[in-house]
Amino acid sequence: MSTTEPPPDTNALLGPADIRELAAALGVRPTKQRGQNFVIDANTVRRIVRTAGVRPDDVVVEVGPGLGSLTLALLEAADRVVAVEIDDVLAGALPATVEARMPARAERFSLVHSDAMRVTELPGPPPTALVANLPYNVAVPVLLHMLEHFPTIERTLVMVQAEVADRLAAGPGNKVYGVPSVKANWYADVKRAGSIGRTVFWPAPNVDSGLVSLVRRAEPVATSASRTEVFAVVDAAFAQRRKTLRAALAGWAGSAPAAEAALVAAGVSPQARGEGLTVEEFARIAESKPTPLPEPPTDAQPTTPPLSSPPKETGA
Repeated sequence: MSTTEPPPDTNALLGPADIRELAAALGVRPTKQRGQNFVIDANTVRRIVRTAGVRPDDVVVEVGPGLGSLTLALLEAADRVVAVEIDDVLAGALPATVEARMPARAERFSLVHSDAMRVTELPGPPPTALVANLPYNVAVPVLLHMLEHFPTIERTLVMVQAEVADRLAAGPGNKVYGVPSVKANWYADVKRAGSIGRTVFWPAPNVDSGLVSLVRRAEPVATSASRTEVFAVVDAAFAQRRKTLRAALAGWAGSAPAAEAALVAAGVSPQARGEGLTVEEFARIAESKPTPLPEPPTDAQPTTPPLSSPPKETGA
């Protein structure tokens, strides 16, 4: 932010009455289908921006901005904000809300009207941060999609259901450690960054929320295996999480003995379970996947000559 620009308007953020007034004017009723719970507390959105460490030179992407509570707080702190919204009515109204409440920053705001799971490019400079109140029902897929397709995102802070926050931040050996934990850790160092009560939302959800911080790895996981190959091992290991890896990876490897051979080659006990492995160990297993034997060639010519047709009888 330039030093010649006016300071943020402290009254620009949305409060409970503003949210309900906007929603009523738009005919908006939050839907469970899209996991919509709008933040109605200005102190909470400022806390999120502060916890995310948003800097004046950041280009922030926000998924699911809703009526704009967090969007406005981000615009106070960042250089630019790009919001991705799937809802037709909300997407249509948000630019006008930004223009009305924060006109000095409106030119630094862009909206992408799309399903975040289909977004692979964004307008303007590459994003450096992702900050979002993610819809509960799609939080993990959206988070992983954005981290995969936008490698310039260095820092992420997302608000998700508390249970999901615990899973994302869990380490090996934790009872909630699983697929989201490993896949998030493939991209970033992940940790819990706080809790959010139910009363700051409209409508109030039936569960508590949590903040999760993800700082992209300075160096990717050292492996010759691709992300797809590593994630295939992770999915297989946790599909039957109570089984030993020798049994759980049998389908992935082609057989239980082949799975055991891959595990031994990777330095992992065949009797271990997925919940005890780091992302680096999953990567070593992916590297050790046995190469399928080639199919035996098929002969072009039949092995036995065809039977000859019986001679035709001729008339007398």
